[in-house]
Amino acid sequence: MQQLSRPARRAVLVLHVAVSVSWLGLTLGLLALGLTGYTTGSPEMATAAYRAMKVFGDWLVLPIALMSLASGLVLSLGTPWGLARHRWVVIKFWLTLLTLLLSVFALRPGINHLAAAAAAGTPAPGIQLVIAPAVATATYFFLTAISVLKPWGPTKRGNRLRAAQSAGARARQARRSGTERVGVR
Repeated sequence: MQQLSRPARRAVLVLHVAVSVSWLGLTLGLLALGLTGYTTGSPEMATAAYRAMKVFGDWLVLPIALMSLASGLVLSLGTPWGLARHRWVVIKFWLTLLTLLLSVFALRPGINHLAAAAAAGTPAPGIQLVIAPAVATATYFFLTAISVLKPWGPTKRGNRLRAAQSAGARARQARRSGTERVGVR
């Protein structure tokens, strides 16, 4: 993929940070609602919590997760960071993909099940709707940390690409130096 221009890279970076922070905030909200539904002694409060979770799950989880993944892919492929050049980018990609899939195939069905039970008048406390958002929140904090700290260095592929780029830069420098010497005589 061709490198993004500076304005395009900045725009995609702002979008990526905004949707990623939104995903973290949404998950914290789901965690608060899940805790409320699980710990409350009031069936009405549990019903309200699970129904609110359903609204967030139906309208926000998937679009925000997909936008986070897509903007991250555009950034990684359109910048020198690459998708497979640095370990932190690889880990961030796979964890983002995993949490997106878990959101679609585990979190949303769990929310739908408890919301349906609550709507039927039998809201049963669901610890799974506390555990899933808690794990997701911890994962998103970890992803945020590695995005800021950029630990672990390049991958083997990244080292090979860096060596090839360095060799190319040395060759260009040698050609320029040779050309300048010819012109000086």
